[in-house]
Amino acid sequence: MSQPKVIAVSAGAAVPSRTTALVQAATAAVTQAVDGQAELIELSEVAPLILTAASRADLGAAGEALVKRIEAADILVVGSPVYRASYTGLFKHLFDLVDHRALAGRLVLLTATGGSLEHSLVIEHQFRPLFGFFGAVTLPTGLYAQPSDIVDGAIVSSALQERVGRAASEASTLFTGLARRQPPANA
Repeated sequence: MSQPKVIAVSAGAAVPSRTTALVQAATAAVTQAVDGQAELIELSEVAPLILTAASRADLGAAGEALVKRIEAADILVVGSPVYRASYTGLFKHLFDLVDHRALAGRLVLLTATGGSLEHSLVIEHQFRPLFGFFGAVTLPTGLYAQPSDIVDGAIVSSALQERVGRAASEASTLFTGLARRQPPANA
């Protein structure tokens, strides 16, 4: 079996971005846990590729390649800052362009950042339903960070570091279980 592809998508808009820092830490932990290969997609950098497309048919070649990389992921690590009690519009637009069947059975680690703990339910009320629509398998542990959890691009909260480790362990266990259930390629 080839190395699993771990694709990370960060909707962090600022530079530096707490969202991107959280997504990167989670991706590194998951990649190590599954012995995978990681790629980070920062939506702030690829926005021009997707914002001009009202539908998948409107994507240019580079935008189509971007969406296909997401669809080909074995594991996704996704994150967004909280805006108006949800993920960003750019994040939603990107996933509006993903084929509705492409993520079925794929593992997804959900992450978000916000100004206070009051926004932490965004993972349960916004992210899980979105990826449930795709038939993706969201990890039981979601990761939420408030400003005091990440300083200068590093996770300083021991509770959040523990949750990152737990999520990576869940990814490894679930990925191994899902891989065992897949029929051989030539079956």
